[in-house]
This record gives sequence, C-alpha cells and structure tokens, in this order.
Amino acid sequence: SASQAFPELVSRSLESAQQCLFNQDYGTAFVHYLLVLNLAPVLKDFASESFRFTLFKWADELDSLGRIQDLFDCYEQALELFPTDEVIINSMGEHLFRMGFRDEAAGHFHKALKLKPDYPEAKENFYRVANWLVERWHFLMLNDRRRNHKYQQAIQKAVEGGCNTVLDIGTGTGILGMCAKKAGAAEVYACELSKTMYELACEVVTANGMNGRIKILHMKSLEMEVPKDIPKRVSLVVTETVDAGLFGEGIIESLIHAWNHLLLPPQDPSRPPSQTGRVIPAGATVFGMAVQCLEIRRHHRLCVSEVGGLATAAAGELHSPVSCSSEDDSTEPYTTERLSRLPGGYTPLTEPFNALDIDFNNVQELEGLCSREVSRVRLPVTGEGLLDALAVWFQLHLDQESSLSTGPKEDTCWEQAIYPVQTPHNFPLRPGDELIVEISCRDAYLRLCSVAVARDGRDALACLGTEQSSGPRDYTMLECAEMALLNNQPYHDSFRRALAKLITNLKDARSVQGPSQGEGLEVMPLTDPPSGPMDPGPDPFYVLDVSEGFSVLSLMAASQGQVKAYSSVEKTQHQAVLRRLARANGVPEEALEFWLNQVEDEQAVLQRPSREKLWSAIILDCVETCGLVRQKLMEKATLARCLLEDGGQIFPERIVVYGMLVESDTLLLESAVQGQEPTLGFNIAPFINQFTVPVHVFLDLSTLQCRHLSDSVELFILDLMNTNSMRRCTVQASASGRVTAVPFWYQIHLNEEISVSTFNQDSHWKQAAVVLHQPLAVREGDWVRLAVTLQKSSISISASIEEEAGETGTVDSVRESAQ
Repeated sequence: SASQAFPELVSRSLESAQQCLFNQDYGTAFVHYLLVLNLAPVLKDFASESFRFTLFKWADELDSLGRIQDLFDCYEQALELFPTDEVIINSMGEHLFRMGFRDEAAGHFHKALKLKPDYPEAKENFYRVANWLVERWHFLMLNDRRRNHKYQQAIQKAVEGGCNTVLDIGTGTGILGMCAKKAGAAEVYACELSKTMYELACEVVTANGMNGRIKILHMKSLEMEVPKDIPKRVSLVVTETVDAGLFGEGIIESLIHAWNHLLLPPQDPSRPPSQTGRVIPAGATVFGMAVQCLEIRRHHRLCVSEVGGLATAAAGELHSPVSCSSEDDSTEPYTTERLSRLPGGYTPLTEPFNALDIDFNNVQELEGLCSREVSRVRLPVTGEGLLDALAVWFQLHLDQESSLSTGPKEDTCWEQAIYPVQTPHNFPLRPGDELIVEISCRDAYLRLCSVAVARDGRDALACLGTEQSSGPRDYTMLECAEMALLNNQPYHDSFRRALAKLITNLKDARSVQGPSQGEGLEVMPLTDPPSGPMDPGPDPFYVLDVSEGFSVLSLMAASQGQVKAYSSVEKTQHQAVLRRLARANGVPEEALEFWLNQVEDEQAVLQRPSREKLWSAIILDCVETCGLVRQKLMEKATLARCLLEDGGQIFPERIVVYGMLVESDTLLLESAVQGQEPTLGFNIAPFINQFTVPVHVFLDLSTLQCRHLSDSVELFILDLMNTNSMRRCTVQASASGRVTAVPFWYQIHLNEEISVSTFNQDSHWKQAAVVLHQPLAVREGDWVRLAVTLQKSSISISASIEEEAGETGTVDSVRESAQ
C-alpha cells in the first residue's frame, strides 16, 4: 500500500545517498538527499551534516567543470531545505565572491553573520568584501561636511529657483536626494546600481522620515525610461558619479542618456525653470602637472640594473598595467594616489595647466567629447628632475557660484589621477625645456600622454610614450606591487645572503657526513653526467619558492650552484622573463623549474619535490602588500616544516609584529561616519557604519597624519619554525592624548642575523592599523596593556590602562587577512 511504500522509498533513498557518498559519487548522493529531506523533513537534523558535506563536495566538482548555473541551482535547493543554515549561506557567498558577484556575496556573508554573529569564517569574509562593497571613500566623503554643505546649497538654490522634480543618479546613501526633498522638491527619484548601497539608501531614507517621498530604483540610470520608471522628465539631475579621473565612473554616458531621455530640454529664457532641465554639477575644469616622484616610479617601471646578484637587463621591458597608449584591455589609463600622502613626497616639474573644460549642461559638447581632436599642449618646464608622471585633478563647478576642488594642495577627501611615464629609460627635465602632452577622451576615459620634450627649440626625444613607429614594443606586464618588489634591493640582498649561508651550512654538514649517510635516500645512479660549475649536480639542494605573483627568489637560489630551484610563478610571460634572466646570468636551464607546471592540484602546492626527496629550503610569502599577514600562513608553515630535510629551513623563520599607539583623526574619518553633524543633520551614520572594518589596510604610516603616543613595541612573534598564539604586552604612553588606533608592521627574520622590515622607504609593502572601538584617553607616563590575539590569520587587539578600572578601548576580533 501507499502508506508502506512511502517510508520504504525514504529509507531506500537514504541508503542510496549514503552509498553514493561512500563511493564519492557526490552528484547522485546530492539528488538522493534532496529527495529524502523533501519527503521526510523530520530527518533534517539527523542528516544535515552529511547533506552539507555532500553539497560542498558536489559544488566544488561543478565549479571545476564550469557548470556554474547547476552549482547555484544546488545551493538554491539546499537553502529551500535549510533557509537559516549559516554555513551553507556563507559557502554560497564564497562561490559568488570567487565568480565576481561581490554584491551578492556580501549579502550572504551579512546574512550568515546576522544568524550567528560570532561565526569567524563569515566575519572574515564579510570584512574582506565590505572594503570592496562600501568603498572607504564613502566614509571620507560623508565626513566631509564642507563638500556636503556645498552640494546642499547648490541643490537648495536650484529647487527654490523652480527645479521641482529631481533625479539623483548613483545615490549611494541617498544624501543628495534627501537634500532635494528637504529643500522642498515636489518629486524626488534616485537610482543606485549596487544592491548593497540600494538597500542601505532605502533604510536611510526611511530612518529620516522620507519613506514614500523619495522613490529609489535599483537600476542603472542608462536603463531608465519615461514613463516606465519615472512618470515624466525631470527638471534637475544631481549626481556625484565622478572618480579621481573625473570620467571613470561613466558620468559622460549617463548624462548624455539623461539629456536624451530623462531631463527636460536645456534652459532657455523663454521658458520658466520648471519646464527646463539642468545638471548639478554644471561642469568641470581638469588640471594637470608633471611631477618627479620616486614612489610612483618604483611602482611602474624597473629602476634597478641588478637585484640579488642578478643582472636585470635581459628581463626586457617591464611595465605596470597603467598605460594610456596601450590598446590592451588589461591596462588602465591611470591609477590614483593622494599626492600629499606619498612617502618621500613629489616635486612639481611644471606649473599646473588647464587640460580640459566640460559643460555638463551642453549635450552636444558631451556627445562630441569622445570624437574631439587630440589636443597638444606645450608646457614650459619649471623644475629640474626626472619625469615620472602627470598628476591630474579637477574643479567641479556645482553651479555659477560654487565649486569643489580635488587638487593636491586642498584639504580634501579626494585622491588625484596619476598617469605614470612608462619609458624604460629615465628622462631628466630641466627648466627651459618644453614638455609636449597629448590630451584625448577615447572611450570616455580622460587620457594624458607625455609624448615629447623640446630642448633648445628641437624635439630632443621624439617619443616619450610607448607608441613607436616600428610597431608595438614587446613588453611584459607586472602588477604595481610586483614591480615595487622587484625594485626593492635591500630585500633581495638580505635573501641572497640568507640563502648563501644556508646552502654553505648544508654543504658543510654533508661533507662531514659523507655523501651516502644523508637520509639514506641520497644514493644516486652512477650514470649521472659530471657536473659543471653551476650545474645542479648529482645531489642538489632542493629549494621551493611559493611566493605569490612574480618573484626572482627561486632564480637567486638556483644561481648559488648545486641547487635545484622550483618557482611558483604561474603566468607564461613571467616564466619567460625568469628563463631569459637565468640564461643571461649563467644559470643552467635544469637548475630552475616551474613547480605549478608539475603539481596536479593547485591546493597541494606544498608537497615533496619527489617521492624520496625533501626540501632544503621553502620560501613562504608571509605578508600581503596591503599590510596584513597572508591567510592560512601558519597552516602553511606547519605543513612546510614536515617537508624539510635535516638542517633545512623555512624562509622567513619568524616574523615579529611591531605596533605603536597613535591618535589619528584621519583613521577615524576613514573608518566610520562621525555622528550626524557632517551629514547635514541626516541620520546616516548607524546604517553605513555597519560596514566599518576595524583593520585599515594600504596605509602609508610614514605620511599618515597622526600623533605618536608611544614608542614602537613588539606586539607578537609569529614563529614559522614552531607554533604559538596570544600574547600580552605593555607600552608606556610618551604623550597625553586619545589612542584611536594601533598601526602595525613586521620585521621579517630570514635567519638569526638577517631581517627585512615592511616599514622603510624601500618597502614594497604598506602598513595596516587596528582602529579601536572607542578611543582610549591616556596621560603621559601611563602604562597601556595591549592584548593581542592571532586566530588563523586574524589579528585582534584590545587596549586598557594598567591598574585603572573602567576605561578600556577594545577592538573586536579584527580580521587580519584581506585578499
């Protein structure tokens, strides 16, 4: 009968699921589990662990087969059964994040945290994605009261002048739309593409009592139509969709579309303001200036002729991915920096010049921008130095009276756009020269190219850019951080000395033992060819470099002789550069191999060089450029220790984390909106501050505006040759003030004598800082106790004053592992 058939079907399916799971046939097991749990929900508690396990295994399999739609269908089915399972929600978020759906991923991490606030994996994932989702500039801008006030005044004036229907394009937290409503606009619409920001804006508008009075749309303005999305054309568009290079966020395209589809016709004396359209900001003027700056130079081109004992000439031309002239999709026309905060500063080589004017209220001008003739400007050189970049900023004209400047001398939340010079050779400029710059707007990005220098009336250098009549030059692209690493000579010299010392010690140990006593595994067949001077030889030392990205450490090891080095460099172009360098530096081909070409599973990078061999040295990449310890570093070190021969070593052997107490308003302004005052009395802070991340990355501590409230102190030792965790330390306040943050950096010890700091002028690393939950007031001479914990690779620090009850500023578990 049916009543008997039902339980039998359930138990048979459950048995099949378990059998398939045992046979690692995860797809079939998953289908059986779905059937069982849909038919018999009472079994959910009993089978949830196995079901999760099956889901994750099957999802990984689908991922590796590229069956993305199926993968997400499986997660949807799983979440119908377990809608509040934070582990499944977090795992789906991880898949979404890896595929670039960061907005959706963040939603999942956020939801997992709401279900279980102390779930460490979700917390770490959420912090990692929060930085991306609500970019840090939102906090700075919302804290910039001057800017907010100027926008508010311009909007108020326009609305009072008769612009009573308003559209806010790219509304973010909704602040400009709320300004329009507060000024008395009859109808206000706003659109926002980011799902996170859209949801945030809806919450903010409701909290400010404007729910239903501002209509917020989750869409691109380019997709909006009248009357489908808004009932009729509006008389005012407000927007701040500008980046440091002005046009990088698509303002030109969105304003052309708005004029053609969403705005009333432009102002004209015969019509009242309510029947014509206008835009705030009304336009912009772009300025530029040539600069010398070592910090920019070392991130964009090769500055050294020798690194770690290797001549670099054979590497060929190396570039960063920032270039105006290249047609390549993988390049950006500019990067951004805050000139006032660049370590080592910069030297202006020309006066600021006017590069471009644009009127946002003139649709013909907007439409003609991309087809404008390339304009050439001749700039008199006023300073002496090497040409490293053109720096660009702009003045945003909100209306006739009011403007905002993003210039390097302003006290502003803005960065400047940097167009680095990519020539392989330095080009010194001197007063009296003329620099010839080309300005264009291909594909709606502003592009500036230094093309030539005229000296004594003649063009001394026909071409400074990278376009040459002989066709495209052959070059290899390195990320900016990889370039700065390659330019970091002290780092490579320290490694060279430490490697040489290890190999010498191992050779000595071997000669004492005699060749065959090694591990009893070192006996080689007699047919080996005699070894040349740098040949790995009959019984080489195996060295593995598992650095991330481009690294020449493996090649430095191979050049020691009697070493067989394995590099983890992945990109074919990068492998070619290392091969060229090896040939030019006399390193035999067989002394350098590429490990990832041989390892089947990328997860299993750390394994023996061959069945009967162990490594003499394993080089681990420990600190990310952004200033954080790499994820899973200690797990990797534990695994690496098991793969070393006697006397072998992990580089580095230990890392000492240093920190200091500082008072820095800048760090506070960049991490959270400080109350309602800067946001014009609107209640925005509690909503956006959900996305506050306690650890600040990519800091330049040498130029951070802050007061030092203590000397530096050793916070922590990460011993890669052993294991450890929490420690407490005390530090004495050297001045009175409010401790708002604890910046930290690393001293990386390669061996007993040799170490490298991540905080000096050659460092390719930035620093990071933990921002305290509540500032801690200290008096000069107070002892401050810091409790420092490292869980996985998440650092957290809490601070309290010794022997005084009450005041304690703490930081919640701060993740220390951005990616």
